[in-house]
Amino acid sequence: MKHFLGFVIKEFYHIFRDKRTLAILFIMPVVQMLLFGYVVTNEIKDAKIGILDHSQDVVTKKITDKLVSSGYFVVTKVLTSEDQIGACFRNASVKEVVVFEPDFAVKLQRDNKAAVHLIADASDANSANLIVSYTSAIINDYVQKENAQAAIPMQIGIESRMLYNEELKGVYMFVPGTMTLILVLICALLTSVSIVREKELGTMEILLASPLRPLQIIIGKVMPYAVLSFVNVITILLLSNFVFGLPIQGSIVLLLLESMLFILLSLSVGIFISTSTSSQQTAMLMSMMGLMLPTIILSGFIYPVENMPLVLQWLCHVNPSTYFIIIIKNIMLKGLGFMGVWKETLVLCGMIVFFITMSVRKFKIRLE
Repeated sequence: MKHFLGFVIKEFYHIFRDKRTLAILFIMPVVQMLLFGYVVTNEIKDAKIGILDHSQDVVTKKITDKLVSSGYFVVTKVLTSEDQIGACFRNASVKEVVVFEPDFAVKLQRDNKAAVHLIADASDANSANLIVSYTSAIINDYVQKENAQAAIPMQIGIESRMLYNEELKGVYMFVPGTMTLILVLICALLTSVSIVREKELGTMEILLASPLRPLQIIIGKVMPYAVLSFVNVITILLLSNFVFGLPIQGSIVLLLLESMLFILLSLSVGIFISTSTSSQQTAMLMSMMGLMLPTIILSGFIYPVENMPLVLQWLCHVNPSTYFIIIIKNIMLKGLGFMGVWKETLVLCGMIVFFITMSVRKFKIRLE
């Protein structure tokens, strides 16, 4: 028994001496609990909406004020014509547009009936459904309170329309996110162990003795994965179109070029991890936990970025997957051209330059 206790105590010492193990045991659960606690929510918070008020009367202003005072919505656009609605959704400045018909208050007083039209961006079906439901509930609550004091009950008809995904198919949301997740895992995970594998197998000496420069070695490691990942992109797009019926409204050439750009970025992140670690196990752990988890919960794949606390929104904005998901949705679902995704494209290009530069700097030309 004494020897067994000594063995157990020795194992405790080994664990306490290994900082990576301690981080996995104590820090990772706390981080995951905080992330999921703040991110995994079905509530709407500060959703951006636009108001198109054809009536401009007291009743429409009261309903608008009630929407804003609820804390769920922020009016970021006040429209003057229906021609502006499409532009608001294309540049993602609003998630919903509330349209009041002309002579709204007059019709309520005369006919006890008026209409409100809710137009939502259903490229994210879950968010669109929640936003429309919240808006309808607030308007219905206004009607109930007014009817409690009125002799003749009034009625506000609510009609909703979902742009880009009228049937609210979940595949419209999950295909872009799944495509991003697959590319991140394949590209970053496989390349993250490439240089580390050479070190562990003892073949790094051959590479270092060759006339190849560090940049050439890195590009040589990346190129095969880039070609194979591009084949994966084509396969995913074919499956999404012919099996799941997901349309490609925009340019297929632009979509493939943007996908190739994200592949290069994912590969450069994988190479950076590979040059920064000393074992395949560490490299794979960093790839899985540092890339997969943020891609799922901190990219807008499943949970809206707007609902997250400000700190987590900052993390979303430094996550490459966030920009690629926006690019895919804008091209595939909204049919936008390059001018609709140029900002996100520029961010991805900057990240590629950063990670490749850091990988070359961290690449050691001498074995320790």
